Amino acid sequence: MAEAESSYVEANSERIRNMAGCLEKIWTKRFRRGPMDAQSTAQVLARAGLLGNVDQRGFRQITIISQERWQTVTAAMGVEAEPKVRRANLLVSGINLEKSRGKVLIIGTCRLKVNGETRPCERMDEALPGLRAALNLHWAGGVYAEVLNDAVITTGDNVSWEEDL
Repeated sequence: MAEAESSYVEANSERIRNMAGCLEKIWTKRFRRGPMDAQSTAQVLARAGLLGNVDQRGFRQITIISQERWQTVTAAMGVEAEPKVRRANLLVSGINLEKSRGKVLIIGTCRLKVNGETRPCERMDEALPGLRAALNLHWAGGVYAEVLNDAVITTGDNVSWEEDL
């Protein structure tokens, strides 16, 4: 099945290249509560997540935040903070993640099924007081997803919703 999913993305690659979204950043976490390590490229494994990331398996294999939503939240708080403070794996731009449960997000040749909204935890307030509450509005905390096919993703990859193809 992974081959068929990869073939689907490859067959529609021209349409994917014309989409507005972009993968801006990739981070992995080596261990729980550990630092977020920036990557320019990452291997993504079906039904597992990012290779080398502590959070694998289950429905929360990868977490994704929107650059635009992050900028809105930090501007409203009157602070400047790097998006890695949010502790998500991927930062995308040009894509609205709000109310996307059940949709399939395509990043490069990787297909990710969004399983829900990521609710910020107390770690957000440890990093920046008030951040947890600020991220609770309009899915600003991002989404969590499961990986549908093996792929390699790279910053700069195109991002789109599967139904937009």
